[in-house]
Amino acid sequence: MLTAITTGAPTTNKGRMEKETMEESIINPTDSLQIVEFPHDGVKAYFITAHASEQTMEAVFDQVSAEMAARDAKIAFQYLFGGRQFYPKAVSAIKSLDWPLTLLHGDACSGSTITGTQFIALSGAELHPVMDGDRKVGNWYDTEDARYCLLGDLRADDLTQSREEQALAVFEKMEALLKQADMDFTDIARTWLYLNDLLEWYDEFNVVRTQFFNERGTFDKMVPASTGIGAGTAAGEEMVCALWAIKPKHDGVKVFAVPSPLQCPALDYKSSFARAVEVDQPGSRLLTISGTASIEPGGKTVHLDDCAKQIELTMDVVHEILKSRGMDWENTSRAIAYFKNFDESHLLAEYCVEHGLPELPVAISHADVCRHDLLFEIELDAVKAR
Repeated sequence: MLTAITTGAPTTNKGRMEKETMEESIINPTDSLQIVEFPHDGVKAYFITAHASEQTMEAVFDQVSAEMAARDAKIAFQYLFGGRQFYPKAVSAIKSLDWPLTLLHGDACSGSTITGTQFIALSGAELHPVMDGDRKVGNWYDTEDARYCLLGDLRADDLTQSREEQALAVFEKMEALLKQADMDFTDIARTWLYLNDLLEWYDEFNVVRTQFFNERGTFDKMVPASTGIGAGTAAGEEMVCALWAIKPKHDGVKVFAVPSPLQCPALDYKSSFARAVEVDQPGSRLLTISGTASIEPGGKTVHLDDCAKQIELTMDVVHEILKSRGMDWENTSRAIAYFKNFDESHLLAEYCVEHGLPELPVAISHADVCRHDLLFEIELDAVKAR
C-alpha cells in the first residue's frame, strides 16, 4: 500500500504521526514533514518534503534523520532550496553527510533565505556508493526486477572552462559515473539540470545536450524526462545536475516516454527532453513529469505577465498527463514549484484550494524558468501500486 505520512512541527520534534492511503489525500500543515512511502519490489522508497528556514534547518534535518532511522531507511539524496551562503551551515547541520546535497541558489533568488528541502531515502536495499573522486555523489541498488541509480550534485571539475565546456564535462561525468553501476548513459530516465544564468545561454546549452544525445544514441532509445532551471550552486558552477537511471533485468519492467495531451513534444522546439517518463514494474508504477510551464500546443508561452493564469494552465497540463496514465493528484509523491517572483508563490496554494486539490508534497524554489516570459514551472512525480 502507498502511504502518506505527516509528522508534526520540526521545531518541537514531537509530532504525532498520521497515516492515510494515497487514494485519500496528502496533508500539508505548516511546519511539518510530508513522507510518502512507496514500496516496490521488496524495497521501500521514502519521498520527504519539508519547509525549512535558517532557524529551523537543523531541527528539520534532525527530524528527517530520526524518522528514517526509525524505518531502517538510509537517505540517498537531498535538495536544499536557498542561498549558497547556507551551504556550510547545512553540511554542519547534517553532521555526517553521507549523501549528495544539491543546494540550489536560484538565479532570481536574493540568497538571503531558505525555502525548503527534499530527501529521498530507501530501506530494504543495499546501497552501493558512487564516488566522484573523494566525493560521494549517489548510490545504486538492485532489486529482482531492475538496477537503479540516483546521483546528485554533479558538476565540472574545472570551473575556468566556458559554460558550454562545463556542460559537456558534466554530461561526460554522468556517463563515467554510471559505469560504476555497470549502467549506460541511455539508462537515464530523468535528469535535473540547473544552469547558472540560464536565460543567457539556454539555447547554447541545448546545442551541447542535443549533440551529446546524438553521439550516445539517446534519440534511438528514449529521451529522458528533465527539468531545466536557472540556478547556481554552492560554488557558483555554470551547471550542476542530478539524474535517476534504471536498468531493467527482464521484459516485465518497461521504461517509456509519456506524451503530454495538451502540449507538443519539447523536441519540436529543439529542447531534448520527454514530457514525462513512466516506469512500469511488477506491483507498481512510477511516473516522473518533467518541469512543466505555461506553453500552448504550438510551443509558445501564453498568459504573459499573469502568474495566476500560468499556474492554471500548467496545472491543467500536469493533470492531463496524470489522468492519461490512470493517476490523479492523490498519487503525487513529490513536487517542486519554481517561481520567478517569490512573492507570487502563494498563488499555487490558492489554486489548490480553489480547485479542491489535496495539499501536495511540494517544495518551493525561487528561480528563473527556461524562458524570460515564464513565471512558474512545476515538476511532479506520482506513484501507484497495482
